[in-house]
Amino acid sequence: MDNQQNKYISVSYQLHSIDADGSKHLEEQTQQGNPFQFISGFGVTLDAFEQQIVGLTPGEKFDFTLQPTEAFGEYDSEGVHKLNREMFSINGHFDHENIYEGAVITLMDADEKRFMARVTKVEEDGVTVDTNHPLAGSTLQFTGVVLENRDATNEEIQHMLNHLSGEGCGCGCDDCEGGCGHDHKDGCCGHEHHHHEGGCGHCHH
Repeated sequence: MDNQQNKYISVSYQLHSIDADGSKHLEEQTQQGNPFQFISGFGVTLDAFEQQIVGLTPGEKFDFTLQPTEAFGEYDSEGVHKLNREMFSINGHFDHENIYEGAVITLMDADEKRFMARVTKVEEDGVTVDTNHPLAGSTLQFTGVVLENRDATNEEIQHMLNHLSGEGCGCGCDDCEGGCGHDHKDGCCGHEHHHHEGGCGHCHH
């Protein structure tokens, strides 16, 4: 394909992380009848993932590996921060429903930029969050098949633009839940809290 922008692509796939010893762990997979769909050129998927997929035709299978630098980056210990419990309070009460160990939440820095973080510890004197992507530092293997690859319609492009402008998830998935091989750049999932302390501006989604 000469023009690889604005392609409406649908894929079914499995994602495995690969340990240093070569062992694999299934991280996510699309469900039957619910493929991952995206439009190329909008940055809603990993660049390296899109580059591998965009030139394939419907029915074509794929099996490729991305190094950490091509995927979610190396793990950065400076992405771990302990924040005041007060910033997670609603009407004077700590938000136990959404803030618990293992929860993935949306934070916002002083520049109103949203980013995802994972709660790693909840203590009386603060909440520790990790802004690294859960797969940071991991080598990833994607295997699957392309179901559809065609020019996106004007309506589909406008729909994506609406999502990216904040009128929706913009993830390209039906339920805004699964990882789907992309990086949730919109920060649409999870509970949103403001963070005005320095150093948390990482955007590893």
